[in-house]
Amino acid sequence: MMPVSHATSLRRAPVQRRSAERLTRILDACADLLDEVGYDDLSTRAVAQRAGVPIGSVYRFFGNKRQMADALAQRNLERFTERVTDRLRAAGPRDPAGAGDWRTAMDAVLDEYLVMKRTAPGFSLVDFGNQIPVGSRHSEPNHRVADRLTDLLSGYLHREPDDDLRRTFLIAVETADTLVHLAFRMAPEGDARIIEEARELLRAYLGRVLDSS
Repeated sequence: MMPVSHATSLRRAPVQRRSAERLTRILDACADLLDEVGYDDLSTRAVAQRAGVPIGSVYRFFGNKRQMADALAQRNLERFTERVTDRLRAAGPRDPAGAGDWRTAMDAVLDEYLVMKRTAPGFSLVDFGNQIPVGSRHSEPNHRVADRLTDLLSGYLHREPDDDLRRTFLIAVETADTLVHLAFRMAPEGDARIIEEARELLRAYLGRVLDSS
């Protein structure tokens, strides 16, 4: 269920459990229909029918399908963050001081993104918002992801979440985003060789920056 604190595109945040469950059904239906018909043919009426809710329930939360897709992208980011967090918690710290290793963190981020790319409904079109024009210029998806990773990984790595770390993660996110999308254009499940090249490139870049700082 999407945390209300990040539901910036909602007209009205759900207060009661029933309302939150209805919002979840609406976003699930939106995701399924994106895979079936694409964004251009997506409609709020079709989403309402698939979710089994009155059309007024959709408009209670969203003014149009653009806002709905942006909310789905935000939910994807929340779920992605949870997956990475769970994986890093299971991996545990790598040194006596309790700090994690950036290689473990990088693999967790890339692997969990690939899992969602392959399995999450609607993710191939929306992911975190960069496949269709949703959101605003002040919340560009890769900046949003880099900011979230900085907040998450700075504690795991025992590093200050300063501008240098934020810039490093933004460059890594932009690089991974470009190469992963190339891999999925080349093969439905992602070209394994391109993904491995992306992993090696990220290791080389992050190793040069993070191991020297």
